[in-house]
Amino acid sequence: MQLRYVYSELGQGLRRNLSMHLAVILTLFVSLTLVGMGVLFQQQATKAAEQWGNQLQITVFLCRNGDSNPVCPSSVTDAQKTDIEAVVRDNPEVADYHFESSETALDKAKELYGEELFSGDNPAITAEDMPQTIWITLEDPEQFEGITSAVQGLDGVSRVQDMRKVIAPILGALSMLQWVALVTAAVLVFAALLLVANTIRLAAFARRKEIGIMRLVGASTLYIALPFLLEALVTAIIGVVLAGGALAAVQQFGIEGRGDDTLKFIPWIGWDEFGLALLAVGVLGPLLTLLPTLVLTRKYLKV
Repeated sequence: MQLRYVYSELGQGLRRNLSMHLAVILTLFVSLTLVGMGVLFQQQATKAAEQWGNQLQITVFLCRNGDSNPVCPSSVTDAQKTDIEAVVRDNPEVADYHFESSETALDKAKELYGEELFSGDNPAITAEDMPQTIWITLEDPEQFEGITSAVQGLDGVSRVQDMRKVIAPILGALSMLQWVALVTAAVLVFAALLLVANTIRLAAFARRKEIGIMRLVGASTLYIALPFLLEALVTAIIGVVLAGGALAAVQQFGIEGRGDDTLKFIPWIGWDEFGLALLAVGVLGPLLTLLPTLVLTRKYLKV
């Protein structure tokens, strides 16, 4: 009997304030989608930085067999690598560094371009074709001439590549898109909270007689507030589902369907990163409706 009453009140509440609930759902849908997009942009920037290095990094390419640079008659030797590492380690402009093997470089290439080019009896590229590299993180992005000149002429060094000029615009654009999405989402989240508050106020006013009777018969606080909480949960679930569908469409048709084919040089995010964005949306959605509902029901229901 009690549960039947709760579900009956839930249905009546949703029908009675249908326009307000639709407004909350649409606002949640847009704001949660933008939050999810912000998370995806952040993960895309992180993945790009892992592949290319961040804006504080330069890359030292070591000699390999068949190197196009005439200063590299053969592959770098262990002794040469030791000398190069000593120069890098002792340079005051260097904050950190790490070696990357030919096998690791090949694995990165496979991740970007797929296994087809690197498999079979006559692969296009093998690990021997990939140079070993040293990734150097700078103390100051403006202070790099010293380390560049120090390693450029060493035996075993093919070239020093400064990817920061290429990477900076890409990471900057991703960062800007991330902040635009999050700031816009914050404004819409605030609007959603106002809509939730107004919806609760109208619902409480419409049910004032029933609430008064329930107080007289000794109904508990939770029992009176439960229909309001369920309404908030229903709107949150619908908003989360719509936002998740929009993010899935972006992932499938915008990244998986187009980005991977046309811009293969970019390490695109995958469904694992989408799952993290969906988790953020799935947690935030109910919080945005249930928490204000819990607070405001005590005010408007006077229980």
